[in-house]
Amino acid sequence: MKITPLADRVLVKNDKAETKTASGLIIPDAAQEKTMTAKVIAVGEGTADVKMSVKVGDRIMYDKYSGTQLKIDGEDHLILKMNDIIAIVE
Repeated sequence: MKITPLADRVLVKNDKAETKTASGLIIPDAAQEKTMTAKVIAVGEGTADVKMSVKVGDRIMYDKYSGTQLKIDGEDHLILKMNDIIAIVE
């Protein structure tokens, strides 16, 4: 399935949460902190008011409760507004 974001929207793929600690202990799903970083998969064209400052391939941080979750080919993705992105991770 191919999804192209419109206007000031960005399609991102969520980063996987760690399931083990460095010492090998398994972290149960209920105890895992949901990651708020993702890789940019597709970017909309922007609007007259909102300039797109991320590009495909960037790793970003976003607000915890923002965006619309969806599954593409069995993998978790998120569609965010440009304003929900708080940083580019390098």
